Amino acid sequence: MNAKYPVRTRRIRFEYPPGALDRHYANGDLILSHTVAVLSALFPEGEDFFIRSVRHYADRITDPELKSQVAGFIGQEVTHGREHRALNDRLNELGYPTHFVDRLTHLLMIRAAKLLPWRIQLAITSALEHYTASIAELLLENEEAQRRLGDNEIRSMLLWHALEESEHKAVAFDVYRATGGRESMRINTMRVVNVLFVPFVALLSIMSLLRDRAIYNPLRLVQAFGLLRTSPFITRDVVRHLNAYNRRGFHPDDFDASELLERWKAELFGNEGRLVDHLK
Repeated sequence: MNAKYPVRTRRIRFEYPPGALDRHYANGDLILSHTVAVLSALFPEGEDFFIRSVRHYADRITDPELKSQVAGFIGQEVTHGREHRALNDRLNELGYPTHFVDRLTHLLMIRAAKLLPWRIQLAITSALEHYTASIAELLLENEEAQRRLGDNEIRSMLLWHALEESEHKAVAFDVYRATGGRESMRINTMRVVNVLFVPFVALLSIMSLLRDRAIYNPLRLVQAFGLLRTSPFITRDVVRHLNAYNRRGFHPDDFDASELLERWKAELFGNEGRLVDHLK
C-alpha cells in the first residue's frame, strides 16, 4: 500500500461547451483523437466493473489503511465514470462512436459478471488498473505526450484522471493479495488481458477511424501514420512497464511515483493550481 498518498475523492467537474473542441482535438492527430475517444468510451462501464469487483471483497479487509484506500478508490472511480460519460456525450456529438462503444462495453461487462468468478473479476481489475496506471504515469512524466493531447479541456481532464489513477494504482492489487489471491492467477489473468485488450482497443479505434472522412485524405493519412510511428505512448519503456506485472513478487509501488504525484498535485490543485476552479 502507498501510505504516503491516502486515496481521496475530489469533487470536480469539466465542461465542454459547443465550439470549444476541434473535431480532431488531440492537436490534429487523427489516430490519437480516435484512440482517446475509444478509451474514454470504455471507461464508464469499465470503472463500474472495477468498483463492483473491489467492493465485493471490501468486508474482508481488516487493515484500516487499506479500508480507507478502498473507500477512496470507489469514490475516485465513480467520479471518473461520471466525467467520462459527460465527455463521451460531447465526443459523440463530434462524430465519434462513443455511445456505441459504451453500449458494447456494457454488454461485455454484464456477460463477464455472469460468467466469471469474483476472484477472476478482481484479478482482471488489478491487471487493467496496471494498464491505466502505466499510461497515466507516462502522461504525467512525458511533456511530448502532454503536448500531443493539445491544449484544451480534454487534456485537463486526462491529467486529473492520470493523477488519480497513479494515486490508487495499488488498491485493487492489495485487495486481491490481502484476500488470498494467488500469484499464478494474477499473472495468468494479465496474460489473457494482454492478448485481448490491446487488439480490442485497436479494432474499435480502426472502426472509429473508418467513419471519419479525414482518414481518406492521402496527406492526412500519411501524417497520421507518421505521428503514430513517433508516438510517446508506444515505446519499449511502456511495454517494459506493462510486462513488469508478470514478474512474481511484483507490486505496483515498485514504480515509485511519489515525486511525480507531489508535483502534479501542486500543479493541478495547489494554491494556484490550474484545476482549482474545477473543484466543486
